[in-house]
Amino acid sequence: MDWKALEAGVRTQVDRGEHDSAATLVIERMGPDLHEFFQRSVDDDEAGDALSIWREAVWKDLRNFRWECSLRGWAYRLGRHSLNRILRRPHRHREHTLPSSAASRLAASIGASGAMTSERHQALAQLRATLEPEDQELLTLRVDRELEWEEVSVVLDSTSVAVRKRFERLTRRLEQMARERGLID
Repeated sequence: MDWKALEAGVRTQVDRGEHDSAATLVIERMGPDLHEFFQRSVDDDEAGDALSIWREAVWKDLRNFRWECSLRGWAYRLGRHSLNRILRRPHRHREHTLPSSAASRLAASIGASGAMTSERHQALAQLRATLEPEDQELLTLRVDRELEWEEVSVVLDSTSVAVRKRFERLTRRLEQMARERGLID
């Protein structure tokens, strides 16, 4: 997707006062990416709920967006807040069995996309699934969604330097874990 062209088009509409059409454009063009982002953390029903919350937030908040960061960074930050609303739901804190583990959800989503099919890649996906949710989120934003460092820092409400350092530590830790499991030389 051409993010700069999307941002320019949305900004033009906002500047003209066409907030409804600008919000619609953001929702239509970015909604599928955000839905995939949500599916990395929660089941399909909850991902749909998070997407609905995100759409409403875009609709209400776009007119107040100050363009101090990229549109994509802002949208993912709203997405993170929407996902956190889902994760804070009271029923999620009760003890209950989930239909599948985080590891199998991640492995299934990677396998379904065709991006990773070999046993080695599946083992790497399972290794990734053992990470803390915050680390999985960082990998998803930077590696899977290919957000720029500045955008990731906006989403995670941190400085770009801090996010890069955290990413460096995370990749070193992943490399060490992969070596210990014989996944890389």
